[in-house]
Amino acid sequence: MSDTDFPSADELLANNALTAADGRPFLPVEPSRRLAVVSCMDCRIDIETVLGLEHGQAHILRNAGGVVTDDVIRSLTLSQRYLGTREVLIISHTDCGLSKVTEETVRSELSAELGIEPEWAVEAFTDPADAVRRSIARLVDSPFIVHTEHVRGFVYDVETCLLSEVS
Repeated sequence: MSDTDFPSADELLANNALTAADGRPFLPVEPSRRLAVVSCMDCRIDIETVLGLEHGQAHILRNAGGVVTDDVIRSLTLSQRYLGTREVLIISHTDCGLSKVTEETVRSELSAELGIEPEWAVEAFTDPADAVRRSIARLVDSPFIVHTEHVRGFVYDVETCLLSEVS
């Protein structure tokens, strides 16, 4: 892949100008469905489409693996306490890139290349359902998350596009 295969910032700004010209209505800062979704950053998953959400209905938090980290807890704390969300969905998926590495491999490769290890955990996993269970437990156990009665977890199948609830 060459450098010309990547969109330039100027091209993306032109796209933004076209989108802004469509006259999208002003939306309140609070998500109208009072929903927050934690999901993987995988580019194959369009969370709004998967869940049938419209713009302004939910906070969407994405990271590698869709795992609940300290930063996710920080964001959800603000989302719940100051922006009115009450329900949290955690969505992992099949064929996740994070299931193809190990904590030890990533840490040792970074250490060999850079001479330092990251301060953060990689959060690698082999079973996305287990990763979802761990994330749910972190949320439920966090003193900062006040609304835990509606925390649910799912695994998205990248081949069928279906969600399966994790129990």
